[in-house]
Amino acid sequence: MTHTDSRTMRRVLRREIAGTIGLLTDEHDFRAMRRYRSFTFDDHAAYLKYVEGLLRTRALQGSHTTVALFDPEEYAEFCTQEGLDPDSPSSRTRFTARLAVTGPTLPYDGQPLSDLLPALVDEAVRQATWEYATTLLARLGACTSCGEDIGRAAFARAADLLVRILDTAPSGNRHLVCSVTGPPETLVAALHVADTCDAVELDETEALEFTTVLALGLATESPGGLVIRASAPGCPDRVYGWRLRAYGLEPLTAGEVFDAYCTDAESGDLISPESNVDYCEPPDLGEVKPAQGHNH
Repeated sequence: MTHTDSRTMRRVLRREIAGTIGLLTDEHDFRAMRRYRSFTFDDHAAYLKYVEGLLRTRALQGSHTTVALFDPEEYAEFCTQEGLDPDSPSSRTRFTARLAVTGPTLPYDGQPLSDLLPALVDEAVRQATWEYATTLLARLGACTSCGEDIGRAAFARAADLLVRILDTAPSGNRHLVCSVTGPPETLVAALHVADTCDAVELDETEALEFTTVLALGLATESPGGLVIRASAPGCPDRVYGWRLRAYGLEPLTAGEVFDAYCTDAESGDLISPESNVDYCEPPDLGEVKPAQGHNH
């Protein structure tokens, strides 16, 4: 009886333990891990099938699991820094535990792995974009004229612009995209805002990332743009936007917005416009533009 009770209690406690699985999302990363003899999988598709089965089993048992993106290069660096043997399951476990705290993760809610994988990669891209933009802002330092921190001033400016954009947007759900072009690549951030009639809801992490990328564009005077799409039941979607300027945002004409949405970015070919969509000029943000030459 005591033995049975002990097993029952262990099962109960097992359900109380949250777990993290480090996932190799693509074939390239999978092949990189195969150089370790202790990594016994030899087929990526079979590996993913096994992981999905494990996730489902844990979910059926009432266990909460998060999935993290396992990067072999970061893992090798981690082992070097910590003095660990990379060809050891315990080292992979320690690295995965760190990912649970510092890396991009998503909870497993029973969704197919085919849906979870791209969402996890998107989450990793979002985090990397924010970290990169934050680092560049911090490196800008202080203004030689007034001593103010340029990055901090640009972030405050970007936050104010975002508030004005949302305040002047039509009712309904809004989807915003900000892109900043610069070496070595274009940074893109998106923000989803839900209008529930009672309140406007947005993800604070998304808003932070979006504001940071916008701030970087303002501070570095990099080419870029910001577009918003507002959707409400029974009404055509409204799409409008701005190009980034050192002082803030310059409205795009309805024709410029139409051209941007109806031209293939890679080939330059025309694309048929979407039905039930109005490409229009943005509303007045109701702000006074700062004087040129000392913008922050």
